[in-house]
Amino acid sequence: MRTTSSYVVMVSLVAAMGGLLFGYDWVVIGGAKPFFEKYFELNTDALSGWANSCALLGCLLGSIISGVLSDRFGRKPLLLACGLLFAVSSVFTGWSHTFTMFVVWRIAGGVAIGMASNLSPLYIAEIAPARLRGRLVSMNQLTIVIGILVAQVVNLLIAESVPKDATAEFIRQSWNGQYGWRWMFTAVAVPSVIFFLGSLFLPESPRWLVKRGRDEQARRILARVGGAEHAQTELRDIQATLAREEMARLRVAELLQPGILRLLILGSVLAVLQQWSAINVFFNYAEDIFGAAGYKVGDILSNIVITGGINLVFTFVAIGTVDRLGRRPLMLLGFAGIAIMHLLLGGAFLFKAPGPVVVGCTLGAISCYAMTVAPIVWVLIAEIFPNRVRGAAVSVAVSALWIACFLLTYTFPTLKSTLGLAGTFWTYAAICAAGFVFVWFLVPETKGKTLEEIETSWNKG
Repeated sequence: MRTTSSYVVMVSLVAAMGGLLFGYDWVVIGGAKPFFEKYFELNTDALSGWANSCALLGCLLGSIISGVLSDRFGRKPLLLACGLLFAVSSVFTGWSHTFTMFVVWRIAGGVAIGMASNLSPLYIAEIAPARLRGRLVSMNQLTIVIGILVAQVVNLLIAESVPKDATAEFIRQSWNGQYGWRWMFTAVAVPSVIFFLGSLFLPESPRWLVKRGRDEQARRILARVGGAEHAQTELRDIQATLAREEMARLRVAELLQPGILRLLILGSVLAVLQQWSAINVFFNYAEDIFGAAGYKVGDILSNIVITGGINLVFTFVAIGTVDRLGRRPLMLLGFAGIAIMHLLLGGAFLFKAPGPVVVGCTLGAISCYAMTVAPIVWVLIAEIFPNRVRGAAVSVAVSALWIACFLLTYTFPTLKSTLGLAGTFWTYAAICAAGFVFVWFLVPETKGKTLEEIETSWNKG
């Protein structure tokens, strides 16, 4: 069992590198923003907003096409394509000399992000045994936050790479304005190539293989994952669930069947609530939030790295508890904790509390998110859908996530100007409270169940 466990952990680690690339490419633009905006002379809010949000269009497109194509061609070829697209788009984004080409390649990078956000947790969920699935799918969230932290550190190191004495200040800014921001984007090409090469050695998803009638190949992979007895049991369960379904090609109408539609709504609402818990606001608008608390630019950069470190530390907590405590208790704890932190943060802004209070509330919200809502939503999305429609259904849920992310990012400046920071964070607190109620009444526990057992229990329900 030790050998097979090691094998599935190694396979999951390779697949989860898609999450690392996702995290890096997602937040790298925050550190590069002051420099590429100056280079391209983006002098209006509209141009600045478009530069920072255009990748979301690619994210949405990537999540949609990956679901359709992964059900048709398999999970492994799409993981390979994802790694290649990350590598190419990062280089061409970094070395774009016109704003138009910058936008084109940012959107292409967004496609890779959308594909990774769909494929990596889906693949891990389909190959991992039930006893390890929550922990291994959470590993994908761990690599996302590692990618976020790496991007924050790399951005800081590149921006500070020239000595900051008085006579060199203009030169330092000039170098960053011409070249520094380019290397911030280009750096992700290195792990992208590693991910691509590692994916060459990944096995195909056994559940996808069974759907294609390649049972013996699926059996061999399942045996490597959990041994011969595990392979026999899992193969029988997969075949039984697939036998209850028609073997025709997936049609969109099938997603609208009552039982599947119920799951689709559940997964999509969870994805939206994950984003509208508003933690990404701390990463995308750190300068606004910490600046309002009285911090200067140098301190803001340091605070950003601290938030990434806290995000990483508490993701380890999630990995250690998801299969022991279960999905449902952690989700309830997460939404309650984030709501409380947002309430306190709103009060801190209203009463002009000192900067450390704002930082403390921010870190508290990020901690609650990292060990609960962030990874658990990915776990649930990857495991609640029936075998036959899993790829397409996960794609729909992840698409809802990216739409919600866009709306969150786009509306924050408007909410801030109309409600103030206090009212804005109290609004987010109300959304988290609604998330708590949603989970309490509608989200079941899936801990320790095989994907086939989850499907059967939902059919009975």
